[in-house]
Amino acid sequence: MSARSEPGTRVTRRLRPTLRLRLTLLNGVLLVGAGAVLVVLAWLLVRDALRPSDELRPGTTVLLADGRSLDAADWQRQLVDAASQELLLKGFVALLAISVVGVAGAYLVAGRALRPLHQVTATAQRLGEATLDQRIGWSGADDEVAELARTFDAMLDRIAAAFESQKRFVANASHELRTPLAVMRTEIDVTLSDDEADTAEYRRMATVVRDASERANGLVDALLVLARSEAQTGRRLARRTECDLATGTANALSAMAREVERIGLRVQTSLRPAPVVGDPGLLDRLAGNLIENAVRYNHLHGRLWVRTDTDGRTSRLVVGNTGFEVDQADVPGLFEPFRRGGRERTGARGSGLGLSIVRAVCDAHGGTVTVLARSGGGLEVTVALPSADVECPATPARSGGAAPAARSEPHRRR
Repeated sequence: MSARSEPGTRVTRRLRPTLRLRLTLLNGVLLVGAGAVLVVLAWLLVRDALRPSDELRPGTTVLLADGRSLDAADWQRQLVDAASQELLLKGFVALLAISVVGVAGAYLVAGRALRPLHQVTATAQRLGEATLDQRIGWSGADDEVAELARTFDAMLDRIAAAFESQKRFVANASHELRTPLAVMRTEIDVTLSDDEADTAEYRRMATVVRDASERANGLVDALLVLARSEAQTGRRLARRTECDLATGTANALSAMAREVERIGLRVQTSLRPAPVVGDPGLLDRLAGNLIENAVRYNHLHGRLWVRTDTDGRTSRLVVGNTGFEVDQADVPGLFEPFRRGGRERTGARGSGLGLSIVRAVCDAHGGTVTVLARSGGGLEVTVALPSADVECPATPARSGGAAPAARSEPHRRR
């Protein structure tokens, strides 16, 4: 007969070596062992203690109550044997009773002590997207089980926060993607519904559609970079090439030169070699995002300062800017996706993923990013990554350590 059960039938759970059962068996073994040792010790003590005829002369007889006369040695032998048998019999009966009571008590005590574990299991089985607000809330003794319950509740808090963050991310991403698509559809519908639209009108529509599509494409690219960076966090990077943070930073400054000129920023750079080992594409995006944020969150005729250096173990990139004042308590929120700060920027609005990508890239490369809110307004962002000498000890050091003069000397650009 098949051992498989039909659908709808109740499956009999086999006896499992649960923790409660193992604790009960361990307690029973210890209890029985200790009782057996005590019985044996009592038996040995009785056999050694009941020897009154050892102090009598050989040939001494003992007159019993029934009138019989026995040799003292024989009488002693019978007395010891009878006492030993009675002690063993009653001792093992008492041991059996104590063992049964002790094992049953141990089973009940273990069950009561492990009750929070069953609550943890039940809570974990009930958990779902709609029940992440449930907690164990253990209020018993402050022991290891209580610590486990508190740890499990804290883990649920982190999971719930991650779910909420993911929901906000999906909602914001959907909104960001929907906006340019809505703009394109509106422009196309309005233009097509105008029977008198001429070539100029169609050109204007094409320009708006192109700009909206570029915005949507930029958002998709940013989401892909963010996903790629977070996927490599804590793992080995898919690409590992020795590169220089100063080179990527100089390229990012060059790409933003027109915007810098338009706003009239004063730029001060000190780009010294900062060798690192990692994914060049991600590192270039890191530098580009920091420069773009420093320009777009700046104000007219403000300042921007950038420097790179290394101490042999850590390579650093520092990007600072003037701008509106930010409370230091609000700085951690700037790393959340789609957070653009509290005010409009002087440049075009981006996707709000800049600092999220920076943090993900730093995590993927084993580095850190810190942000300092300046009292007079603006931010100073410091990225610290392991130097190439630390990442690849066998890699020879770069020769000719000075960076090009145009990038290593502080200068001003209007």
